[in-house]
Amino acid sequence: MVESVKAVIQVKGLDLSYDDYTVLRNLNFSVNKGEIFMVMGQSGCGKSTLLKTLIGLKEPQAGEVLYNGVSFWDQDETVQQKIMRRFGILYQGGALWSSFTLGENVALPLQLYSNLTGSQIREVVELKLALVGLSGYADFYPEHISGGMRKRAALARAIALDPEIIFFDEPSAGLDPINSRMLDDLILQLRDTLGATIVVVSHELASIFAVGDKAAFLDTESKSLITIGAPKELLANSKDSRVIQFLTRGVDKERG
Repeated sequence: MVESVKAVIQVKGLDLSYDDYTVLRNLNFSVNKGEIFMVMGQSGCGKSTLLKTLIGLKEPQAGEVLYNGVSFWDQDETVQQKIMRRFGILYQGGALWSSFTLGENVALPLQLYSNLTGSQIREVVELKLALVGLSGYADFYPEHISGGMRKRAALARAIALDPEIIFFDEPSAGLDPINSRMLDDLILQLRDTLGATIVVVSHELASIFAVGDKAAFLDTESKSLITIGAPKELLANSKDSRVIQFLTRGVDKERG
């Protein structure tokens, strides 16, 4: 009962498929307020498909996703859009508009979904860029900064509207270890600063262990969620060879 009261996200009996092909079946889990929840598993296990369903891009075949007790896929489009405005999303490639400066990228959701004046928007943009370590870069274009900086700029845009929930799609993809660690630190900082609930799709062991409060392991063969818990506890206590193999694999093998 305590967990359900605190749960910001609840997934119940979720089946995901593309036409006749089943991707995942009978998923059940919850994400509590202020938690960093990792979705992990080998390539092809359905992590990205699950993320699309959580952020409102793909309707499930069966089951439901509840946000603060409201079943998302049972609502009309107006209510769904209202729920989605409480989301921040960092896409794997960043998805910055290349013809916009970093400041213009961060300002866009504020212009579309807030009643702030131009000067107020500029103040928020400066604050969000500073939060991700990009103070003074508002007038730079994405092509003029490094990959790690682009990822952080995209994160600044994702938090522009102070979202209740922030979703990350493979945030460390394409980053070197130093930038990956910097992004992990930012995730922890944003959880503490904004009080946000965070869902991270990742296969990077360093990130999973560094930031994850709880992790769900999706299994490719059974097309199901086979275990859930704190990553370090799963490593220490799991008896499932698939989980142990995933959590103990070498870095070179992982990146290959």
